[in-house]
Amino acid sequence: MENGNNNKKFVFIITHSHDNPDVVAGAMQLATNMKAFDMELDFFFMDKGVLLARKGFAETLTWQKKDEFSPLADLIKTLTDFGVRFYICASCVKHYELDKAELIESSEVKPGSFLAEMLLERQSLSF
Repeated sequence: MENGNNNKKFVFIITHSHDNPDVVAGAMQLATNMKAFDMELDFFFMDKGVLLARKGFAETLTWQKKDEFSPLADLIKTLTDFGVRFYICASCVKHYELDKAELIESSEVKPGSFLAEMLLERQSLSF
């Protein structure tokens, strides 16, 4: 059966991390489900969301609601395995000291203009 989603492109804009891990987990769970339909999607981390790009940070977020969504670290691994890219707002890097940190696999620092360019051809979902 043809699903008609082959040309659907999305960017998930994530602005939370430790301050609202359940919202982030919900977004990543939705993205995982969307990848099952071969939709093209990537993430753009901004504000507190950039902390998710720090290697090992997601593993520290243990106060998610029990049994609602998979742990954030597992969701990031699954999305990485699906080929999803995680872009990190360049303006936030220094503020959150990511310039001194090891970053997660499949992540890359990009300027806000890169997000603007992505938005010309993709639908956005903000969390």
